Amino acid sequence: MKFDISCLQPKEQASFALRALYEAAGCRKYHMGRFEEYGLYQENRSFLSSEQVITFTDLDGRLLALKPDVTLSIAKTAQPAPGETLRYYYHENVYRPSAESHTFKEIGQMGLEILGNVGEEQVRQAVTLAAQSLEQLGRPWVLEISHMGYLFGLLDALDVPENSRAALLAKLRAKNAHELRAAALAAGLDEAGAEALTGLMELCGDCEDVLLRVEAACRNARMEAAAAELRTLAAELKTLSDADGKIRLDMTLAGEMEYYNGLVFQGYLRSLPRPVLKGGRYDLLMQKFTPGAGAIGFAVYLDELDRLSAPLPPVQKQPAQKTMLNVALPKGRLGDKVYNLLAGIGYGCPEDYNATRKLVVENPAAGIRYFLVKPSDVAIYVEHGAADVGIVGKDILTEASADVYELLDTGLGKCRMCVAAPAEYQDDPSRPVRVATKFVNIAKSYYASIGRDIDIIKLNGSIELAPILGLSDVIVDIVETGTTLRENGLRVVTEFMPISARFIANKASYQFKHQEMDEMLEKLRGALAAKEEQK
Repeated sequence: MKFDISCLQPKEQASFALRALYEAAGCRKYHMGRFEEYGLYQENRSFLSSEQVITFTDLDGRLLALKPDVTLSIAKTAQPAPGETLRYYYHENVYRPSAESHTFKEIGQMGLEILGNVGEEQVRQAVTLAAQSLEQLGRPWVLEISHMGYLFGLLDALDVPENSRAALLAKLRAKNAHELRAAALAAGLDEAGAEALTGLMELCGDCEDVLLRVEAACRNARMEAAAAELRTLAAELKTLSDADGKIRLDMTLAGEMEYYNGLVFQGYLRSLPRPVLKGGRYDLLMQKFTPGAGAIGFAVYLDELDRLSAPLPPVQKQPAQKTMLNVALPKGRLGDKVYNLLAGIGYGCPEDYNATRKLVVENPAAGIRYFLVKPSDVAIYVEHGAADVGIVGKDILTEASADVYELLDTGLGKCRMCVAAPAEYQDDPSRPVRVATKFVNIAKSYYASIGRDIDIIKLNGSIELAPILGLSDVIVDIVETGTTLRENGLRVVTEFMPISARFIANKASYQFKHQEMDEMLEKLRGALAAKEEQK
């Protein structure tokens, strides 16, 4: 009986297709064991997606780990000779914490590494194979490309302090212009420098249009060299873009500073909420193991493809006149304010959601669909791709550490995160502070930043009672007017984080619906500006 590949699961079909692609390109399969010495990961923690690693002591006393990454092991053991170029592909399982299951998971991935003598030809081959890998997966795809050399060149031109660069790049990755500007000014940059950094947000879109603006913004030789490499690469890859696949430049994409030095890229498939491919040029990592060697590679996350076999939910199957934006709208006062703003700029629905118990209301003609969710769940719906965009308070966004784009500070629902305590409270540095809060991660982060030990008491409501009844010394909570604190004999000790509602987007949805999102954002900014003028 003839074997029918179509009966296999999407990730199994993909593994056959990718293996054929990589072997045809002259890559040899690289196989390794499940275990690696833990010291390798300890020394390169920032290269890993998580610092949490499964460890055990071997029979000979060595501390080993179940492998959380493949690239590190290949870079460590490949050892190319001077002038030699090695091409490997792999199909391996790694072991990482899962955000969904809150446990460690065995994750299947395939990837490709080109090591040693890496020049323009090898870079072009790697990026071409990345695009072809996405094409093999059978869904509309987007490959976004950036260049660390361009970002480093701009940081150098602006004299950004070394100790501020990582934080600025994190704001850039999140497309968080508001906080990027504030962080730039706090790092000592002037208004022009802050504007130059936030201007990177505009360098996103189709290659030819963006390249002209990338070249025009160059300030030094390093930026010019990066722009020239992007220009050459775009010309080579032009034929790979078609109706089902796009190659886009996005200069907000940034890898880890201590490892990546050149091109970085990510690949997305329609209907998957996260990148299915990540890669870049990592000479800085490779040279830790083989001086003078270069390296470029990428990984395809096969387990993400399992989602492709899941049926579409009924609400997503409904025909529409245009592309629908799915909006996670928080129930309550904030959601009402946001809906009224959006309805005023053409995104209203015929059905009043306050007059029904429906949790989904839509207007296909306007290309809008609202999901009514609990405020604390907005970021979850967006991060996991159930909603394309959402409106959520900065407190909830920070507490959840959601991996989303933060596209706009709406300025709505302004308040602040504070430490509060009874009026007579005096800190006792001889013992940990007992802190009651529902914002556990925010509290831990704040007290870690000031070097203070704490004992956390997790509460879900009526936080003000905790110090009154002696359950805690202080509370960490949102304060708007301070009335509740005063009426319960409490005072603000420290304000440490401003809070307002943010417009967020799923990173994968942005690749396929960026025009619709950008149009909504432009109209929303106009409405917010008009509202501010009326005050």
